[in-house]
Amino acid sequence: MAIKKSELYSSLWASCDKLRGSMEPSQYKDYVLILLFVKYVSDKYANDPYALIVIPEGGSFKDMQALKGQKDIGEKIDMAISALAKQNDLENVIDVISFQDEEKLGKGKEMVDKLTDLITIFENPALDFSKNRAEGDDILGDAYEYLMRHFASESGKSKGEFYTPTEVSRVMSKVIGIDKEAQRKLTIYDPTCGSGSLLLKVAEEAGEYGVTIYGQEKTVVTAALARMNMILHNNSEANIQKGQSTISNPLHTENDGSLKTFDYVVANPPFSSKNWMDGFNPYDDFYLRFEEGHIPPEKNGDYAFLLHIIKSLRSTGKGACILPHGVLFRGNVEATIRKSLIERGYIKGIIGLPANLFYGTGIPACIIVVDMESANYSFGLSQAEKGIFMVDASKGFIKDGNKNRLREQDIHKIVDVFNKQIEIPKFSRWVSLAEIADPKNDYNLNIPRYIDSQEIEDIQDIEAHLIGGIPNVDIDDLSDYWTAYPTLKNDLFSASNRKGYSDLNIAKTAIKETIFSHPEFVRFSQEMDTLFDGWKTNNTIFLKGLNVGIKPKKIIHRVSEDILRTYTDKPLMDKYDVYQHLMNFWNETMQDDCYLIAVDGWKAEPYRIIVTNPKTGKETDKGWECDLVPKYLVINRYFLADKQAIELLEAKREATVTAISEIEEEHSGEDGFFTEMDKVNKATITTALKTVNNKLKNKKEDSILLEKKQVFEKYLALTDEYTELNKKIREEEIALDLKALNQYKNLSIETIQQLVVADKWMASIENSVKSEMERISQRLTLRIKQLAERYETPMPKQLIEVAELEAKVNAHLEKMGFAWD
Repeated sequence: MAIKKSELYSSLWASCDKLRGSMEPSQYKDYVLILLFVKYVSDKYANDPYALIVIPEGGSFKDMQALKGQKDIGEKIDMAISALAKQNDLENVIDVISFQDEEKLGKGKEMVDKLTDLITIFENPALDFSKNRAEGDDILGDAYEYLMRHFASESGKSKGEFYTPTEVSRVMSKVIGIDKEAQRKLTIYDPTCGSGSLLLKVAEEAGEYGVTIYGQEKTVVTAALARMNMILHNNSEANIQKGQSTISNPLHTENDGSLKTFDYVVANPPFSSKNWMDGFNPYDDFYLRFEEGHIPPEKNGDYAFLLHIIKSLRSTGKGACILPHGVLFRGNVEATIRKSLIERGYIKGIIGLPANLFYGTGIPACIIVVDMESANYSFGLSQAEKGIFMVDASKGFIKDGNKNRLREQDIHKIVDVFNKQIEIPKFSRWVSLAEIADPKNDYNLNIPRYIDSQEIEDIQDIEAHLIGGIPNVDIDDLSDYWTAYPTLKNDLFSASNRKGYSDLNIAKTAIKETIFSHPEFVRFSQEMDTLFDGWKTNNTIFLKGLNVGIKPKKIIHRVSEDILRTYTDKPLMDKYDVYQHLMNFWNETMQDDCYLIAVDGWKAEPYRIIVTNPKTGKETDKGWECDLVPKYLVINRYFLADKQAIELLEAKREATVTAISEIEEEHSGEDGFFTEMDKVNKATITTALKTVNNKLKNKKEDSILLEKKQVFEKYLALTDEYTELNKKIREEEIALDLKALNQYKNLSIETIQQLVVADKWMASIENSVKSEMERISQRLTLRIKQLAERYETPMPKQLIEVAELEAKVNAHLEKMGFAWD
């Protein structure tokens, strides 16, 4: 069976539990990632004479499995990894840590148990990469990225800098325009490459022609992670240099010693580095990166990295660099450098990002986009003709644990707006050099100077509070709705006797009904349904045509771009919100399904769910399931009547439970029939009923005993009914489960396609998109109700109501004997 991404991720993260406690996440990530690498190459390349990686005798994961429980397991794992490293020129890459480090792994039995458990985790069938053929490298590479994201998150501020959030990497890779030049071999470079994730995202954008990757990373272990990351993503030829700071000793140079230049440069350098001058004198820089008077501050190296990037670009090169917002507005020498870069036209654009995105810091950052070709082209243009495109994307994100994260819709919107230079109020605009150079701005690039992204304040109208009426300005703010529903506004409001104000024509309790039943609302809803149906029809045909060997990432790209096109320029519905609904479903469910289809085709094979008790080792059968076609789909299509019969029995059981609870509550109070019982259940009530019956033999007409008898008998009848219902439900569930299981034998490929594409995928996406329409409609209803309630009681009316209430209170006080003048 194909590997599911969700299973792969959970299995890998479980391996981390074996190492928690004995070391920090920044340390145990190295053990997990190296074992992951060994497992992957062992599964993929063992016994393959043409393999990219040669698996030597004694250097495979299988050899490590044989070490479980042995006293010298740590030493022999090191030997196996060393053999693999020597055979493949991976020395100082996969052998940079020791599996016999007692400080990190413990001593004696503790180390043996920990490493044995770790190897056992990697024996999980979900990690059998030999069976995975469809985009296996992407699956593994994405899993590698998943682990690094979590390691970075757990490592905290001081140790999380090795990883650039993948969402930011995707934005950078797309705004530099590498996909437009994918018809030729390109070079890309990252002077502070960390684990290499940013480089790989840019390489992915280059398409089938590929790129030559260059990177430099100061930390040896992190450089090793980058090297493994490259291999796992089929970029084994990537040139990753390690062990030196790029600023003091750049290791990618030409034969004459000058800096090597590249088509594209991307970087996420350490923010505001305080030791960037260590090891060299910038005033005597051999590479001529720093002009006289343009040397960044000694304790802040942000511009040092940006100047290095510019110097490393070819005359037509493009680059993107993540830097803290301070580079946009700080003064002194940084202001001088900034002015020079602006005037030369190097800065094509600035994208302001949300705060708390990065693992090394919580401060907000920005992406500086550099375009050497555009700078050369703009030479000689006037200040009015030259400029910088700015995007304020600081408001679009989702909370993810203790960090913020860009959503799919945020990424797509940023990229679309930047690449197409679309100006959107409060989000983006092109700013001329003349405006930037104006003395009031003085080359300050702080984004709020040019884009006011603040939300419009909901202003309280004093006159409306005093006299009444709803301000027209508030009604007009809902203009998007009045465009979609042209006559609804006049049906809801009528002009007041005062200019600038209107009155609500209906009771506020009737607002929702009036809107939702309005012909224009109904028509618009039908149009939106038709719009979705068109997308659904086209893509249902396409998705049913998927087969073995598909590329899931290409599938979602086509389908998601089509939904964006479908909802472009449609009133009320934000295409990026609709897109996010689709992408949420993709990430949660559809992605796994497509990877299954890519490997196995349209197969629906049920499997048993076996759970092993970690303490006893005992296995328990928890039933069965099918990943591609879950049992609920088969039941809903073929055995809906059986399901509904069970639901009816469950409703009866729920009513019985309620009736039992009511009896218990009624008779458990003071002087109740259940008061003296320690527990109220069938056994205690049965015993109590026997006692009552015995007493009634002598007191046949005792009304209290007769009532108690009736209550006890009713309680027991209900418990018997509950037991019988439980038994009946269980029997029906077992029968239905067996029917569903047997039905899988009769499912044709066409039926499976219908179940998956129509009943599973399209039904879920449609429900989600329709919820967006519901949310939009509710927003209109709630806003009108809010305005109506805000101004429904003007000051004169309030004074009258207060006077009436005061009179009532005084009258009551007078009756009670309290009166005064």
